[in-house]
Amino acid sequence: MDSLDLKILDALQNDSRISMAKLSEQVGLSLSACHRRVKILEANGIVSGYTVRLDRNALNLEIQVFIEVKLTSQRKDDINAFERAIAFMPEVLECHLISGEFDYLIRLITKNTAAYEELYRNRLSQIPSVSQMKTLLSLSTVKEFKGLHLDF
Repeated sequence: MDSLDLKILDALQNDSRISMAKLSEQVGLSLSACHRRVKILEANGIVSGYTVRLDRNALNLEIQVFIEVKLTSQRKDDINAFERAIAFMPEVLECHLISGEFDYLIRLITKNTAAYEELYRNRLSQIPSVSQMKTLLSLSTVKEFKGLHLDF
């Protein structure tokens, strides 16, 4: 990868719907060279997909929380059971295995506190390997993820 590839990636992160003609103009390549580079970035898995960012407030998804989760043990079976259960919860946007006092950090969004309580009581707390959860309510988002920082 070189600085042109990084410029392409940066432009695609800012607008994944950008036309190939505009992208090639923006990074200073011919249309065919730019298209070839994008296809190589996709084939190599550097570009893993294209998506749309949605405004959660416009969709009435009011509650964003982070949950620290501690498991009863670090046994492989407990870890696998937890990760399988989380994989089937569409409200969970992210789940990270972390170091420190807790084992996982979850980020999720729900419509309201009642929906969060239902998820917490009836699904998250029912995962057999969970021993403790600590909820952190997001009051506002100061900086939202909009793409990776690329040096070029």
